Amino acid sequence: MIRSLRWKFIWIAMLSLLGTMTVLCVSIGAGNHWITTRRADRAISLLHQNGGIFLPPGVAFDPSDFEFQVTPETAFETRYFIVELTEQREVKAVDLEHIAAFDRHSVTETISKVIQAGGSRGYVDYYRFGLFPSEDGGSTMIVMDCFLMLQAADNMLRITVVIFLVCALIVFLLLLFFSGRAIRPFAENLERQRQFVTDASHELKTPLSILSADLDLLSDSCGESRWLESARTQIIRLDRLIKNLVELARTEETIEGDTVEEFSVTEIAQASVDAFQPAAEADGKTLVSEIGTDITTEGVRDNFFYLLSILLDNAVKYCDPEGTIRLSLSQHGRNICISVSNPCKGIDTAQLSRYFDRFYRVDSSRSRSTGGYGIGLSTAKAIVIRHHGLIANSYADGVITFIAKIPKTC
Repeated sequence: MIRSLRWKFIWIAMLSLLGTMTVLCVSIGAGNHWITTRRADRAISLLHQNGGIFLPPGVAFDPSDFEFQVTPETAFETRYFIVELTEQREVKAVDLEHIAAFDRHSVTETISKVIQAGGSRGYVDYYRFGLFPSEDGGSTMIVMDCFLMLQAADNMLRITVVIFLVCALIVFLLLLFFSGRAIRPFAENLERQRQFVTDASHELKTPLSILSADLDLLSDSCGESRWLESARTQIIRLDRLIKNLVELARTEETIEGDTVEEFSVTEIAQASVDAFQPAAEADGKTLVSEIGTDITTEGVRDNFFYLLSILLDNAVKYCDPEGTIRLSLSQHGRNICISVSNPCKGIDTAQLSRYFDRFYRVDSSRSRSTGGYGIGLSTAKAIVIRHHGLIANSYADGVITFIAKIPKTC
């Protein structure tokens, strides 16, 4: 359990970091692309306003314009070409003075792509275009080479991603190193709780044994009475509760290597059905099973006996009169699936998730009459988690079903 908690702590921290850094990387990439596009659009607008050229610095200079600043080198650094189109979108004139990468043929292809793209602004490959209406009914197309600006934005994104991955690796290593220390107080506290349950159970067994012996002596000397019978019943209940608490504490411990063995789950399931068949028939209920053949696993054999006993005992106790209890054991891939269902009317579906809580009982009066303490299902969950599996319940059409999925190797 402690190991599982440690890895959950690490993965939660890593997922939080990865989520935050992913948003940061996407924001930086999108922001750089947006800035690049805004600068290109501003440059295209200046070219259109100034008749296809960049005015020297200081001429019509707007100090508040931070999107694109004109310098003495701007006219030589910026590569673009201008196309005059007729009203029918036919080429009337082409100015290739400020670009060397195009000839008449490639310009014609680019113009066709721009016209197909539609809109007054957009990208064709790494070229940004702007389309402006002319006074004669035609239009002016200005196409700017944004390769260097887009490349700079892409390089910034790559650097950000690399830094992000390096930081994520460093954080993961730090979490791997320090997570043990972070959960150590919790682990020590949990171990003290388990030790307390075990020690208290052993200490309580002695007075219970003495009380039971004293009751037997009183019964021999004074005869049976309902008070003695009531006291004896409560001692039996308390003894059973102590045993359940000890079993719960044991099942929450990590599986040691020397306790793992390979065994047949099929045989355990069949033996469990045979053991509970008389109890079900005595209550007027039917127990049917569908058990797959040759299903084996690795784990703690006694835990699987106890798991099936808990689920079947719970089903027999709380099944509706003359109801049918169904046990299913099957294998799906690398997982073993155990399903136990029984009809049980009047269940509040909102409380289903609490069934695995310790000492939780849906109907206290009914639990007392059946001898329940609210520990069985929590112990079943502990056994399944101990073997790295999952357990859940569902309720449909008046039938409650408990399903446990456990890997074949723990």
